[in-house]
Amino acid sequence: MPLFAATVFLSAFLLFQIQPIVAKMILPWFGGSSSVWTLCMVFFQVELLLGYAYVHLVHEKLSARRQPWVHGALLLLSLATLPVVADPSWKLDAQAYPTWSVLGVLATTVGVPYLLLSTTGPLMQAWYARAFATQGVQPYRLYALSNLASMLALLSYPVLVEPVMAVKPQAWMWSAGYALFVLACVATAAYTVRRQNDTTIPTPALEDAPHPGWRECLMWVGLAATASMLLLAITRHLTQDVAPVPFLWVLPLALYLLSFILCFDAPRYYVRPFFLMIALPLAFVALDFAMNEGLEVPVLVGLLCAAVFVFCMVCHGELVRRRPPLRHLTLFYLMLSVGGALGGLFVGLVAPVVFNAYFELPLGLFLCALLMVLVLWPELRARRHGHWLRGALLLALLLYGVRLSSISLDYVQGYTEVVRNFYSQTRIEDSVDEDGLGRVRSMVHGSITHGEQYLDHPKRATAYYCERTGIGRALQSLPTDRPRQLGVVGLGAGTLAVYGRAGDQMRMYEINDQVLDLARRHFTFLSDSAATIVPVLGDGRLMLERETPQAFDLLAMDAFSGDSIPTHLLTLEAFDAYMRHMRPDGLLAVHISNTYLDLRPVMASAAQHIGKVPLLLELPSGHGDPFCRRSRWVVFVSAAQAAALPPALQGAEVLQPRPGFRPWTDTFSNLFDILI
Repeated sequence: MPLFAATVFLSAFLLFQIQPIVAKMILPWFGGSSSVWTLCMVFFQVELLLGYAYVHLVHEKLSARRQPWVHGALLLLSLATLPVVADPSWKLDAQAYPTWSVLGVLATTVGVPYLLLSTTGPLMQAWYARAFATQGVQPYRLYALSNLASMLALLSYPVLVEPVMAVKPQAWMWSAGYALFVLACVATAAYTVRRQNDTTIPTPALEDAPHPGWRECLMWVGLAATASMLLLAITRHLTQDVAPVPFLWVLPLALYLLSFILCFDAPRYYVRPFFLMIALPLAFVALDFAMNEGLEVPVLVGLLCAAVFVFCMVCHGELVRRRPPLRHLTLFYLMLSVGGALGGLFVGLVAPVVFNAYFELPLGLFLCALLMVLVLWPELRARRHGHWLRGALLLALLLYGVRLSSISLDYVQGYTEVVRNFYSQTRIEDSVDEDGLGRVRSMVHGSITHGEQYLDHPKRATAYYCERTGIGRALQSLPTDRPRQLGVVGLGAGTLAVYGRAGDQMRMYEINDQVLDLARRHFTFLSDSAATIVPVLGDGRLMLERETPQAFDLLAMDAFSGDSIPTHLLTLEAFDAYMRHMRPDGLLAVHISNTYLDLRPVMASAAQHIGKVPLLLELPSGHGDPFCRRSRWVVFVSAAQAAALPPALQGAEVLQPRPGFRPWTDTFSNLFDILI
């Protein structure tokens, strides 16, 4: 029936289009952390569970004639919650309670519409199966259709929606789409009521069937939870250590949904011998390789996404093989949503609290291998030499568990300290310098160093902050005849404190309290500085917006985690906030070194907006200074300063705006446009 199909398609499209919209809307309020996306996924999975629980309850407790009336009334009431625009007051608690603030703002912004959207798929299938029971319909195909719509929603966002429309108009357009969905769903409910009232159309009850046992329900939950865990754990790796580009948020999720489409629409696509005997072992090997080797970005993204697809095809393919008769359809979907929510809750809420490293990925891989052993175990019993095959399978599982344990130990062994929280995982590593400079201590996030100190040369500026880098040259160009007011957004190891002189005040803004603790315990930059160091805990931009003007002689922006870019620090509104704190002749310096993103067009457009000249100061590889790393800084100066540059800043390249590049604002940014 086209009406059922249209309603299911529209609901699923809206269900997954809102995810990147609301995530991007609130991302700036929580430091641009990749954990925001993970928590959004957890929230939506829990909402999906509540929606499926509602459907199962309605299906079991209400008569078929009353269900459309109850659901239609709830849909009409939900229109009062529109539009889905987040309340900025949640920013006030962002620093103190980031996890609960993210969940709170999601609940108040999209909680009710999302909950009702999540009920549509299974509820429409139950109504459809009952209304057309005499025609031998297959409502599971509507589930495949809903996943197709979800995948299209996700893939269209970074390509068609984000590049052309700001976030608030996106939210208003979505709200209009939701109102259209409510009308379609009410029309479907009315059609269902009319069909039930038509006495000429037989509406027999669904064929009764034995209730699935608890072991079978647990297997449904385990398979769904494993797919969810691996999806989120691999997505976290992509968005944290590659780039927080929305495309890398939605690509793994789209593949996850594609596996649902293939498995539920036509189970023949799950070629079991191929996926279990060939693809799954190759996926385990690929993940092992990706976790231990430095790979080029396209290769890394390709390997991880291919592995996600294989894991999800295996888990969802086995789910389809074990699906129950239509009588227990809502229970089946409820167990799937329970598993998805449990996997998400473990990765998003439990793991950051109980683990100091990203152990959830090895755990998810082992759980996947274990479940496949449990799936195959009864089947091997009937085969010839089945006991030998089961013994070999157990041995393979044991050896893989040992391998994953070794990988997990590598996450923490050899480091002085490893800590983790909502914002990141940070490690302190001691090593011996290859150039003969003695012992060196580093603060590492992912594969990126956020400061290092040579213990035999403790007062030297190092890495991206040494005298030859852009920030070093900018600091050396400042006046020396008076105390200076300096600002640093992004503490790291505190290296820039080296440049502080007696009488200077240096305000250092850091969102992660663990980073401040590590900098104080393991490095001496802060304690050795002659300047007065004033740590300010909180998101740098939010703190600056609340403070009175500081009259900075120099403000350095270096608040990146891994190669991830907190886009809210680079918008036109952000630069306006920075300029409010600058002296007329003050220098604004922004660190734009990045493996995957070219931030020069962003800098040039921002400079044009604030009336400054952007100077690119690049220290290339092969510079010959063992204390320095290759770096790229942009220093913003006035036109008068650019005409008479001090010696320290001479030789810089003046950045020119890229034709057609759209400046970043608080409501628009497109990381996809600046991928290298």
